[in-house]
Amino acid sequence: MPPRHTLIIGSGVIGLSTAHYCQQRGHAVTIIDRLPAQRDGCSFGNAGMIVPSHFIPLAAPGMVKLGLKWMWNPESPFYIKPRLSWDLITWGFRFWQAANKQHVARCAPLLRDLNFASRACYESLAAEGHEFSLVQKGLAMLCKTDHALHEEAATAARANELGIPAEVLDARAMAALDPTVSMDINGAVYFSRDCHLSPARFMASLEASLVAGGATFIRDTEVSAFASDGSRITAVQTYNGDFSADEIVVAGGSWSPTLAAALGLRLPMQAGKGYSLTVTNPRELPQLCSIFTEARVAVTPMDGALRFGGTMEIAGLNENITPRRVNGIIKAAPKYFPAFRESDFDGILPWRGLRPCSPDGMPYMGRTSRWKNVTIATGHSMMGLSLGPGTGKLIAEVVDGAKPSIDLSLLSPDRYA
Repeated sequence: MPPRHTLIIGSGVIGLSTAHYCQQRGHAVTIIDRLPAQRDGCSFGNAGMIVPSHFIPLAAPGMVKLGLKWMWNPESPFYIKPRLSWDLITWGFRFWQAANKQHVARCAPLLRDLNFASRACYESLAAEGHEFSLVQKGLAMLCKTDHALHEEAATAARANELGIPAEVLDARAMAALDPTVSMDINGAVYFSRDCHLSPARFMASLEASLVAGGATFIRDTEVSAFASDGSRITAVQTYNGDFSADEIVVAGGSWSPTLAAALGLRLPMQAGKGYSLTVTNPRELPQLCSIFTEARVAVTPMDGALRFGGTMEIAGLNENITPRRVNGIIKAAPKYFPAFRESDFDGILPWRGLRPCSPDGMPYMGRTSRWKNVTIATGHSMMGLSLGPGTGKLIAEVVDGAKPSIDLSLLSPDRYA
């Protein structure tokens, strides 16, 4: 009997991770992507962080108020471009509905479990010989103000209750923890179980492994429609021909709602544009990855370079670079790391990527009731890299007809049907 054939739409970290674990389960794998063979997607230029510390979904109490405050600052970490869009209006309303304590209480244990499961996958992949510069030294939330440190300390207390180790440090203790970088901060929260890696190396390693295992990549090919027979999809139709498979996985990132609509599904989502700049010869090179708490800027050492990333710009499927948002990242650097200068970023071409953001801040993962052979894996917002391998392993379980090792009921792709 020939192996089951699984076709995955999307070759980002979610798509490749799903392909990897499906291949491990003996499936023949085909990956279709709308882009040519390039390294420009959301999975390549991100901060490369694996973050069990991020157990609070994007839709959380206070986020609506904070978002409205930031809207008026062109260099703030958050911006929604005003536009006449019913999808945007309904997304915003659902976000507001979800931003409450009850939602956080339901989702925090699940996000913890997903992140720890994904972290374990990274460790296993590294042990198997995949090389992606995995560094397991933790993450520091760096705070300049008493207010921010107080809020992060409250998050640390909740983290410890959930079994996520967190420690509140004053400025001196933080300097002792990472003496390789000068810091102008009031204090920090240290999450020892967080990690970081090189996203580009990880993606290249997965792709090479998949090709070696016989996977087929179909690049520069956009899906236009689907052919069906009863409750099954029989073919994925593209402008370069039709492709059939036993199982279909939609992992198209921010473009997934369009794919879902072609399947007769509703998948509310907005693309959250983020930026990063990588300083190849930094003045100082920290050992830990960190987040500038007030500025919402992530900082990661990568192969001798230092990557600064941030912002959440809701502007539709628009990949243009907004210089004012990039300036916000640049101006934050010397405020926390005083050895740095804004001029250190001169001549660095900003990277940008679109993060797929669901209205409740939780991924879409699992079977859809509409089709017997369609599985959804998208909507991971800023945690796509962190949750990538764990998601891939769980989706492979679903595709293979096994019971998922983590309960995915809160992540149903039908929850807004």
